[in-house]
Amino acid sequence: MPRRNRVDPWGDLHAVAERGLLTGNRGCLVDDDRRVVRHHLGNLWIACVTEFGSRRFPLDAPHRCTPLFFLDDAVALAAGHRPCGECRRADYLAYKGAVAEGLGDVGGLDRPWAGSLNRRLAAERLHRGRGLVRAMDRRTWTADIADLPRSTVLLDDNRRAYLLREDRMLGFTFGGWNDPKSRPSSGSIKVLTPPTSVLALTCGYSPLLHESALA
Repeated sequence: MPRRNRVDPWGDLHAVAERGLLTGNRGCLVDDDRRVVRHHLGNLWIACVTEFGSRRFPLDAPHRCTPLFFLDDAVALAAGHRPCGECRRADYLAYKGAVAEGLGDVGGLDRPWAGSLNRRLAAERLHRGRGLVRAMDRRTWTADIADLPRSTVLLDDNRRAYLLREDRMLGFTFGGWNDPKSRPSSGSIKVLTPPTSVLALTCGYSPLLHESALA
């Protein structure tokens, strides 16, 4: 039976068979009986490659980081994660550089860069702290769809998550992006991807996407 460690674009955890392209963590989420008892622990939320050297991590060990799984980078970014600075070093540097470029000299990132990114994303993703997080605790924001870059995850009128592409929007499932809709040329829309990650996408960060988004 699948463990409850698959992440949707809201950042919620599910027990489904599909694993996705990326793993990652947001601290230890289980108790001593290996039951999921919290949504996150701390503000270090990263997205990693599924294989890195000879490292192996237990999936539900107490007092260890709990591995999570994402369909792709667009889902990880929407959920509030960022690229890992170790196993995805090039992606992390590209993401950090894109955010710094977008902020400019006035609002540039403070050192340590990773800590600065973690604090920004933490302030953007939730209305409340750790524990049992509800859908109403997740922050969304509003933008004109004409101003949003591709690979942003947004919400339709039924609050279903859609991936924004050049000329269409694709609905999220754990098996891939589907249910294509035409992309409106303009109009206000709710956005799930945090503003910092949208800034990174706007300034050139290229996320790893599931093949269903590229068809």
